[in-house]
Amino acid sequence: MIDSFTADVIGLIGSALFIGAFAYANLTKTLNKAAFNLANLIGSILLLISLSVNFNLAAFVLETAWGAIAAAGLVMALRARKSASPSSTSPTPAPRASGRGDQ
Repeated sequence: MIDSFTADVIGLIGSALFIGAFAYANLTKTLNKAAFNLANLIGSILLLISLSVNFNLAAFVLETAWGAIAAAGLVMALRARKSASPSSTSPTPAPRASGRGDQ
């Protein structure tokens, strides 16, 4: 069994993953959904491990829901990545108008 201090350290690592994923999602121009959801899923699992020692019902419910959503998002992101054909190229964006009447 895990002692209380170790459980706290594990929970803090999970919290750091959540904070890092949240910061990444808010600072990046293009979100890697697989990485984002994987960080959230691992963070949730680590916090649930911590909660197995220092139980709190509200936190347990939150982390269980958070982990389930992250797992579903990860599966969807991996399926989307798998279904994207590696030989297909993304369309070239249309040139922007200069704003001086020319198109």
